[in-house]
Amino acid sequence: MRWSLCGDAHRRCRSLAKTAQAWLDAGLPAVPVAVNISALEFRHKDFLAGVALILKKTGLAPSYLELDLTESILMQDAESSASALQTLEAMGLRLAIDDFGTGYSSLSYLKRFPIDTLKIDQSFVRDIASDSDDGAIVSAVIGMGKNLKQRVIARGVETQAQLDFLQARQCDEGQGFLFSHPLPAIDFERLLVAGKEANAG
Repeated sequence: MRWSLCGDAHRRCRSLAKTAQAWLDAGLPAVPVAVNISALEFRHKDFLAGVALILKKTGLAPSYLELDLTESILMQDAESSASALQTLEAMGLRLAIDDFGTGYSSLSYLKRFPIDTLKIDQSFVRDIASDSDDGAIVSAVIGMGKNLKQRVIARGVETQAQLDFLQARQCDEGQGFLFSHPLPAIDFERLLVAGKEANAG
């Protein structure tokens, strides 16, 4: 099979899947890995088959691999997107809408898409503690996600005030510099090892 246009996506998926499986084989805590997928990659005719092949060759359980797509990608051809997402869901992968709130989406399709996670764009998170409009938007997305039984992740969390706001509204998770800067895989592995040793102690 030739993966020309979507080769980058397959390489990223394969690399992260191999790393995650290596951590699991070493007895480290399970950590799902997320891969950002572009419109060109998602629409490529070999994309779905390539993802299935990667899971087969790496041996990684599909639930440990999350594919992140933006609203704009999904709404370019909503019917085709729904079909592709259903196929990925049937494989057992986790699916996320990245930068939620910045695209041009339809809530009716959001209900139809088999989405596991909504990731709130950092542009809304930045001023949630001081801007009532941003605070209302983030609160609404968290509430909607909970009602749809979707996990909600706030991106770009950099201050304690932002974290306090999100925790008060029971946001599921946060990502941002308040917790850590991006790390190479080897450094993240050290964190997993340290966490395992701390829990064992």
